[in-house]
Amino acid sequence: MPEKTYLSPLSPAFWIASVKEFKHLRTLVIAALLSAISIAMGGLFIPVSESLRVYFSFIPRAILGAVCGPVVGLVAGAVIDLTEFFLFPTGFSFFPGYTLNTMLGVFFYGLFLYRQKPNLPRLAGARICIAYLINVGLGSLWNAILLGKAFWFYAAKSLVKNTVMIPIEVIILLVLFKALEPVLQRSGLMPSAKAGSRR
Repeated sequence: MPEKTYLSPLSPAFWIASVKEFKHLRTLVIAALLSAISIAMGGLFIPVSESLRVYFSFIPRAILGAVCGPVVGLVAGAVIDLTEFFLFPTGFSFFPGYTLNTMLGVFFYGLFLYRQKPNLPRLAGARICIAYLINVGLGSLWNAILLGKAFWFYAAKSLVKNTVMIPIEVIILLVLFKALEPVLQRSGLMPSAKAGSRR
């Protein structure tokens, strides 16, 4: 488990380590547990207004990406979305674009947080990518394909919602990781500040 930190996901060692997480039984158990928590939390939210709700499933997904890495995160994201579709059908037929969104969401958490200290710039970077590239960009594209209205109709509403939610979600994650960091480090699930680093 993470005895080394990696300065950049451009490092080949970063991706080798991420792929090797599939060999660790503990990683797979943690990924399965966090995936189950994400599914269970999918229906929990705090209503802020008629069109704005604060959901919490992003929390276990962020921890999953940070602990298990981006490659395991891709697979876990697929499992999360497919399980939610079959357990909690919404009346819509299956569409793989939404599965891709969930996969990429966990992937970006891993990209920014795996083998790294979960500080404000990294958490903000992950949430900004997820909000604008996935939720606004891809999400609006899928809605336009499925529901028939123009891309910009969905993008405008999604842009406002996600812009409002970014600071809220970043603060939640920052507080959470601050509290969990000592436990994760003692468990060997996250590198300590004294751990060596390499590119």
